Amino acid sequence: MSANSRLTIAAHALTWISLYQRQGHQVATSEQIATSANTNPVVIRRLLGELRKAGLVESRRGVGAGWSLTRELESMTLLDVYEAVEPGSLFAMHRATPDQGCVIGYGIQPAMQRVYEDIEETLRRELARVTLEDVLRDVLAAPR
Repeated sequence: MSANSRLTIAAHALTWISLYQRQGHQVATSEQIATSANTNPVVIRRLLGELRKAGLVESRRGVGAGWSLTRELESMTLLDVYEAVEPGSLFAMHRATPDQGCVIGYGIQPAMQRVYEDIEETLRRELARVTLEDVLRDVLAAPR
């Protein structure tokens, strides 16, 4: 099982767009962002589409096409980004109902659900504490 990188790549895209705009550019292309993230522009376009639905970015078509932020990084948290690109719960139960005649099969889902709810609550609280401005500041301060 591999880790999901959607939140990381979405945060990468948003902070890249912000820095690019701070350098005087109006819009960024998915190709430019993809080069920085070392991924396919299609991956970036899909994530940016989800971020657009959440109201975090907007796109411009035609001459001068590209993506721009709808608000400043100080007002975007990692929770905003997470909710835009990670629909649903972090954890899932069995695809089929376990054997209800078995003591473990009967009790595993309620036991695990309580644990998962606590973890997700903690995750959301921590993601809400970090703005994308915080992320960009830490990126720019990282030693090269």
